[in-house]
Order: sequence, then C-alpha cells, then structure tokens
Amino acid sequence: MTKSTRNPSELHERREQRLMLLLLAPALLVIIILLVLPLLWLAWQSIWQDGRFTLAHYERFLTDSVYWATFLQTFRIAAIVTLLTVVLGYPVAYVAAGAPQRWSILILTMVLLPFWTSVLVRAYAWLILLQRNGIINSALTGSGLIDTPLRLVNNEFGTVMATIHILLPFMVLPLYATMKKIPGELTMAGASLGGSPMHVFLRVFLPLSLPGLIAGMVLVFVLTLGFYITPELLGGGRTYMVSMLVSRNIEVYNEWGAASSISVVLMICVFLVFRLASLLIPFERIMGTR
Repeated sequence: MTKSTRNPSELHERREQRLMLLLLAPALLVIIILLVLPLLWLAWQSIWQDGRFTLAHYERFLTDSVYWATFLQTFRIAAIVTLLTVVLGYPVAYVAAGAPQRWSILILTMVLLPFWTSVLVRAYAWLILLQRNGIINSALTGSGLIDTPLRLVNNEFGTVMATIHILLPFMVLPLYATMKKIPGELTMAGASLGGSPMHVFLRVFLPLSLPGLIAGMVLVFVLTLGFYITPELLGGGRTYMVSMLVSRNIEVYNEWGAASSISVVLMICVFLVFRLASLLIPFERIMGTR
C-alpha cells in the first residue's frame, strides 16, 4: 500500500524535474556557449603555446614589474572609486528612501540619467569639462581664482572623476532597495527609547543597510577593475589599468597567451573579491532572499 501510494508522487516529482530541465535548457545552452566555452578557451590560451604546455605567461607576474604596477594601480583606483561612491551615494540613497514618492522618483531619475547615454559619450563629456581649455578651467581662470589652468585630465584624477560619475548608480540603487525595506518603526522605536538621531542611525539603520552597501561596493569595485574606455581617454597614457594591458598585448604585440593569462588572473581576483564579500555578509542577505 505504501509503495503504491509513493510511486505516483515520485513519478510526478521526476516529471516536474524533467520539465524544469527542459525549460532551463535554452538558458543553460546560451550560458555554456557565450560564457563557459570562452572562459575555457581563455584559460587554455594562457597555458598552451606553440603546441606545448607552458607557464611562461604566468611567470611574468613574478618577474615583470609592469604587471605588478598595473595591477596595483588598477586595484588602488578601484578602491578610491568605491570609497568615493559610498560617500556620495549613501546620502543620496538615504534621502531617496525617506522622501515622499514623487521626490523619490525624481531623485532616482536624476541618478539614472547617466544610463541614458553610452559610456563613450560620457567619457568624452568629461574630457570636454576637464581639459586645459575646458569649461571648468575656463570658469576658474575667468573668475580669477587661478592663474594657470589645472591639470584635471590625462591623469588619475580625470579617470577617477569620470568613473565615479558612470558607476554611481550601481551604488545608489542597491542601497535604495535595501533602505526601502527597513521598517520606519525601528528608527522610531530607537528614538522613543532616548537614542539621539546619530545613535539610532549608527546602531539601527546602518547595520540594516549593510547588505545593500556591500552589494554596491562589490559592484562598483568589480566594474572598475575592468574599465577600459574611461582610463584610455581620460588617463592620457599615464593611468594604466589591467584592461589596457590586455589590449596592448593583443593589438601591439599579438600576444594572445599573455593577454589570456592577465585575464585569468583578473578573473581569479574578482572571484576572491566575491568570496571576501560573502564572508562579511552571506549572499542570501545581499541578494535580499533572506
């Protein structure tokens, strides 16, 4: 009797599993073709050259100072951009989450405006603003605040400024989504118990907003690591990032193996960043599923 009643449920469960696999098959096929296979080819290119196995491309990371300097500069710029987007984005998300709906929509619309134009256009816009005869230098010299134009472009400053402008929405949106889920009664309860606004913010609101904060920081940091157009245009050859190192190895030296090894190392670094973030806060909380 038990066997006869169990078999139909087991058959139904297996039928559902097969149906789910069929529904997932197109998406899995696309992921395998467009993501998994290129990554495998990339890894293979980094260890196979002239018909033999080699680790020469990875040995350069231990011997070539250019590789170390480029990675260090890339991670330093990513850290600076992430920190500044937190400083700029957290107050914006806080105000948007606590404002009435019409003001909240207006604030988010202003934040999302950069998404309406391409990265290339935004990079050229910052180039026009920051160059020697640009709008900012012209305004400063015209007002008499400075005698000679400032060097705002073709250096690390211009790269950081433009990158912050492009990636700021990736900090604000996760923060806003997390802050909107924080019940207002919690802060009211903290205030009713005698806590000052700063004390309630530090002890109640800030800890509850950490999942959105870490999600935004991870997004901004990882995206900055792979930026190419912005440092290429605004760095002026003085700000050298990993993406540019990959491009030079392919375009100038035709070294696909070297470019592949750099990409593999960068990908490993990204995985380590995600792993570190998951140790701080589980991804279930970051994604809002728990």
